[in-house]
Amino acid sequence: MNIPRQTVIAAGTLVAAALLGSSSVPKATTSDVAVSVAPEQLSVVGLPCFPGMLNLTMTNTGSQDRYADLTLDPTGPLQLSRTLFSSWLPALDPDQPVSAPVEVRVPRNAKPGSYKIGVEVDRQRVTVPVTVNPLPPKGPGDNLTLGEQATASSTHGNFTLCGAVDGDKDSEHWDTLTGWNDGTRAAFPDTYDVALSTPATINRVELYTLDSAKYPARVNGLRDWDVQVKAGDTWQTVDQVRGNTVGHVTSTFAPVQADAVRILCLDGNDHTYSRIVELEVYGS
Repeated sequence: MNIPRQTVIAAGTLVAAALLGSSSVPKATTSDVAVSVAPEQLSVVGLPCFPGMLNLTMTNTGSQDRYADLTLDPTGPLQLSRTLFSSWLPALDPDQPVSAPVEVRVPRNAKPGSYKIGVEVDRQRVTVPVTVNPLPPKGPGDNLTLGEQATASSTHGNFTLCGAVDGDKDSEHWDTLTGWNDGTRAAFPDTYDVALSTPATINRVELYTLDSAKYPARVNGLRDWDVQVKAGDTWQTVDQVRGNTVGHVTSTFAPVQADAVRILCLDGNDHTYSRIVELEVYGS
């Protein structure tokens, strides 16, 4: 199964101010706020760590400074990280638009189909179509942690929990905030856990730590850690890695039934942070 990090059908821009003649926008109302929504269409699946992403932008085209409220109205199973975007907008300054991201998620059991998100400012409304795709089952040979729910002992403010299960294992993308970085400088241990969608028999864990031309693993990568699996309420260690200086480490072990996988981070090569670019888990 190969699900892209963001399952976007098409990218583009909807400008509300340019759609006053459209049947989807009330003609009796005008606005001095230009609104852009990108992409024009979105596609999502029911994986906790694979949200679709929208970017909202408002620009004041009028002669007076003002506040503006942008509201979002999702239909069906769509769940948004925010339904209101409010901001102070300087007048006549197209070089100072104000933007905000919105995550779009659906539950794992969401019914596939076509839905929409209404975007409204000053009673002007545009619509973003959203397609909910069926969730492909994970079978033999698939990465069982891809897109699944992650938790951690802490997370650095510039990163997200989902960064290490987003399918991007390229350390050269570290500056784009793919991967996970703990939030407690020079304090160990740290933990990074991923819950499996269903209990599975696993026997291999692939860990990618930070290792790029700018941030080599021997300086910035994870050095010491334990691989642990959870069955019921009990965690057990299935492998230990010590003194690591490379970016990719494979842990193999006797097949074991697991509900979740944990990386117990004990030290980094710079003795400051735990850094995981990607965590993959495979069954026997």
